[in-house]
Amino acid sequence: MSAEFIIGIAGQAVFTVLKAAAPMLVLALVTGLVVSVFQATTQIQEQTLAFVPKIVAVLIAVVIFGPWILNTVVDFTYTIFSNLHQYIG
Repeated sequence: MSAEFIIGIAGQAVFTVLKAAAPMLVLALVTGLVVSVFQATTQIQEQTLAFVPKIVAVLIAVVIFGPWILNTVVDFTYTIFSNLHQYIG
C-alpha cells in the first residue's frame, strides 16, 4: 500500500463522515438560528432554552435520515473491503 492510497482512503472517509453528519448538523444549525431569533425578539435570555430544540431536531434527523446514513456508511465500507484485496500483498 502506498502513501497515496492511504491518503485517498482517509480523504474518502472524511468526506463520508461529513456527508453522513450533514443532515443533523444542518437541522441543528437552523433550529439554533430560529431559537436565537426567538430569544432576541422576546428578550428571553435563558441559555438552556436553545439545547432542547436542537436535541429534538437532531433526533428527528436521525429518524428521518437514518436509513440514508446507514446506506452511505455501508457503501463506503463495502467499497473499502472490495478494493482492499488489490493492494494487499
